Amino acid sequence: MEVEKFYYDNKIVKNFLYATMLWGIVGMSVGLLIAFMFMFPNLTDGISWLSFGRLRPLHTNAVIFAFVGNAIFAGVYYSLQRLLKARMWSDALSKFNFWGWQLIIVSAAITLPLGITTSKEYAELEWPIDIAIALVWVAFGVNMIGTILKRRQRHLYVAIWFYLATFVTVAVLHIVNSMEMPVNFLKSYSAYAGVQDALVQWWYGHNAVAFFLTTPFLGLMYYFVPKAANRPVYSYKLSIVHFWSLIFIYIWAGPHHLLYTALPDWAQSLGVAFSVMLIAPSWGGMINGLLTLRGAWDKVRTNPVLKFMVVAITGYGMATFEGPMLSLKNVNAIAHFSDWIIAHVHVGALAWNGFFAFGMIYWLVPRMFKTNLFSTKLANAHFWIGTLGIIIYALPMYVAGFVQAFMWKQFEPNGQLTYGNFLETVHEIMPMYWMRAIGGTLYIVGMVLLLYNIIATIRKGNAVTDELAEAAPLQKVTSKRTAKEGYHTWLERRPVKLTIYATIAILIGGAVQIIPSLMVDDYVPKITSVKPYTPLELEGRDLYIREGCNNCHSQMIRPFRSEVQRYDWTSDKQYSKAGEYVYDHPFLWGSKRTGPDLHRIGGKYSDNWHFNHFYDPQTVSEGSIMPSYRWLISDELDKSNTEAKMNALVSVGVPYTEEEITKAQELMLAQGIAIENNLLNDPDFVKSYEADKMAAQQSGASFVEMRNREVVALIAYLQRLGTDIKIKTNDEVSSQ
Repeated sequence: MEVEKFYYDNKIVKNFLYATMLWGIVGMSVGLLIAFMFMFPNLTDGISWLSFGRLRPLHTNAVIFAFVGNAIFAGVYYSLQRLLKARMWSDALSKFNFWGWQLIIVSAAITLPLGITTSKEYAELEWPIDIAIALVWVAFGVNMIGTILKRRQRHLYVAIWFYLATFVTVAVLHIVNSMEMPVNFLKSYSAYAGVQDALVQWWYGHNAVAFFLTTPFLGLMYYFVPKAANRPVYSYKLSIVHFWSLIFIYIWAGPHHLLYTALPDWAQSLGVAFSVMLIAPSWGGMINGLLTLRGAWDKVRTNPVLKFMVVAITGYGMATFEGPMLSLKNVNAIAHFSDWIIAHVHVGALAWNGFFAFGMIYWLVPRMFKTNLFSTKLANAHFWIGTLGIIIYALPMYVAGFVQAFMWKQFEPNGQLTYGNFLETVHEIMPMYWMRAIGGTLYIVGMVLLLYNIIATIRKGNAVTDELAEAAPLQKVTSKRTAKEGYHTWLERRPVKLTIYATIAILIGGAVQIIPSLMVDDYVPKITSVKPYTPLELEGRDLYIREGCNNCHSQMIRPFRSEVQRYDWTSDKQYSKAGEYVYDHPFLWGSKRTGPDLHRIGGKYSDNWHFNHFYDPQTVSEGSIMPSYRWLISDELDKSNTEAKMNALVSVGVPYTEEEITKAQELMLAQGIAIENNLLNDPDFVKSYEADKMAAQQSGASFVEMRNREVVALIAYLQRLGTDIKIKTNDEVSSQ
């Protein structure tokens, strides 16, 4: 049989490997910085683009899409060519994939610290970058499918099934969740509102974890673990069951992020049911990966690559056991909004994604540079330091989560909350935050060891950009299934059909959840007293989003006695209702409470209290770990786009009238003056304000009236929260 010679493209793999290591250091360093901000809230005091609320989404995006994303591309481009016995279909598309992805990462690194964000978790990037992500992702998929079609290996190996499912599902998730109404080049509003937006976002958010952080890495596991161990995959049949059950079940589980919220009960229950079922395919994959090492455990003791991979797969198993457990309502009632979730997420990120990426890098680089690893001892040191870092990071966060949850829910015999001041819980868990920072430091130290080891390995090796290979061309055979051929074996040589079936499997769950929320009119019960935000409140809400306040504060009072008593300060004592969010584009329910919930904050404190709280929160609330936001007090509010914002919101269903839009500037000025007058009731404020005015006059600088400053708009928004549905008590009614 004639054998064809061809060349594997190693350059694209090396580029993605270099990017993985670079962005890994950057993303983890940002994470370590914000971990230290919990102990030193004034660490970046006065620097708006280094505030916690802006850096937190930068950290998550850098780790997920820059570090893990580049590792995925590196592993896929290496393994796909060798599994298919073919060079990538288009070198140009490979380069476009690489440089386009790096440009997206740089765009995120610029826009997020500037406060240019949609606020939707793991999808914070604004609409022009969303379009760029879609284009680059499609280029990756076209290149992958083109390579599959010109392959020299007939059957598609299990790793490729996972790659195809990843491409299709991430594309669907990204497009659906990124439906936005642009205001200008740097601002948009979600096409969905309130409850619908929350459901779509966490359908995306959960499955971004599933189909970006899990399925591609499972594909890499099926390739690199057998290669590193020099053993075949434990069970071909188990891999089939693992793949199809995982991609079908995973897509349904998103609503478990929204238990006890304003989401309809049927959607919550659906999410719980499929989340519990998810443990079976998840552990099936873990078992298949670990048992592939049967007979190779002696190698594990000495081979750092296998050490990293074993801990990675074990971390995957732990995280995928914990996920279904956290979806149980009684467990979720304790864990949600607490640091338990931080621990859970980082077991998956640090162990599963991080350690597997490290093992893959240690295996790939020596082979691509035709040499041995510079230092096995350094790699082993990295493994033990990194493992210790994970333990010291995760265990204190679990403890912190339990402490928070039980303190939040504890009552005195007289029915009062034992810890009525939210800050009491913050003070109690500060030692755990110190431990987290130490664990994160150790993890990064390990990453630095990897970087040194890999650079030294590269220097002593020889790069092979185009690696020579040979294989027989693919022979044509009947497309029909033969008598002795298993159905799945037949499907493995039909890539188009396999992709279509995988697409159908992931679309079923998405359609059942998403379509009713968007099409059924009574999905969200209406509350007639709920009105759209005024122009100034709208601008304040956008500032709230810009500063990332939802990273620390929720806006969702769950139907628990402890939460209603703690967060609804009025006599009504109500939990949050779905109808309160019908004009929220996007929703701002949050996923972590570092500070108290704000959904009923309106009217609880005076305008002066809020002003002073932004100026110096640690003076107003003793022991607070909230940093100051003094730029809000000094900066002028940009009102130039208010009418455009209102028109954009009209396009997605907010009932602003033409008159309200026309008079937006007048309405903002009137409301701003009212808040300014309230602030002037404070003698200390008057003295400071007059001093600033006099200093500006003496220096010839322009002076911005308080009514036109950003802080006034943000105060207007906070004072509005929860005031639409205040219900009069019987005593109040009878007294009128």
